[in-house]
Amino acid sequence: MDIASLKAFTAVAAAGSFSGAAEHLYLTQPAVSKRIAALENELETRLFDRIGRTVTLTEAGRALLPRARHILVELEDSVRALSNLSGEVHGTLRFATSHHIGLHRLPPALQAFTRAFPGVRLDIRFMDSEEACAAVEHGELELGIVTLPPVPSPHLTTQTVWEDPLSIVVSSHHPLAGHSRVELSELARHPAILPAANTYTRQIAEQAFATLGLELDIALSTNYLETIRMLTSVGIGWSLLPDTMLDRRTRRLPVRELSLQRSLGIVQHRERTLSNAARELIRRLS
Repeated sequence: MDIASLKAFTAVAAAGSFSGAAEHLYLTQPAVSKRIAALENELETRLFDRIGRTVTLTEAGRALLPRARHILVELEDSVRALSNLSGEVHGTLRFATSHHIGLHRLPPALQAFTRAFPGVRLDIRFMDSEEACAAVEHGELELGIVTLPPVPSPHLTTQTVWEDPLSIVVSSHHPLAGHSRVELSELARHPAILPAANTYTRQIAEQAFATLGLELDIALSTNYLETIRMLTSVGIGWSLLPDTMLDRRTRRLPVRELSLQRSLGIVQHRERTLSNAARELIRRLS
């Protein structure tokens, strides 16, 4: 079975389109279509249903997908293991990080890394921490440098690099801004701006409120912390933000029942071989 065809197959399945897969693989769309056709001919079955511009997996395609991913991950793992024997630090390092970490935490380490190893091509994917952990678990990425999950998958190992204290934050003209102490029950009466329900930061907030039998009143939801800070600063609601993001337009609320922080760091697969490049980046972050 041709490896290039398997890569095209998994790319189309992930993108949901031939054009998206072509962009991801740096190929033309006809080239991707040709590889899929060759794979379907070899297997003597249709892998995708094509209805207009919509591309969906057939039953055979759904059965093949996890096996194809496993084959590609094992192949890449073998290539990395052999490449590591040379001791050289080169090749492509694919990892994910969040926008917040990429903007506020990573730059010094990346600057030192790229200066030390100019032969390494960095393929950085900016995505939510939860999505990054899933990509590492599936073998699509070597590392995630993200908000660490409270309960990681048994297939993943985590390493804390930064502790990230969180504060309840409001605008300088919010009704609670001048209070010397705020009860969580009082805060619950005001609307909040928080990341989506499936994010680790949102889970931290929900667990704190649920402990006291309180519910969150969510006014808006977005996963971009810079956007949350802006919306908070104009008075739309309170939020939970890292202390490093506070500015003159926002105020930290002293909420007695809350003393929260999240851990930021490295996620890797427990059973996968890391490239020399990944190991060197971890060394500079540790």
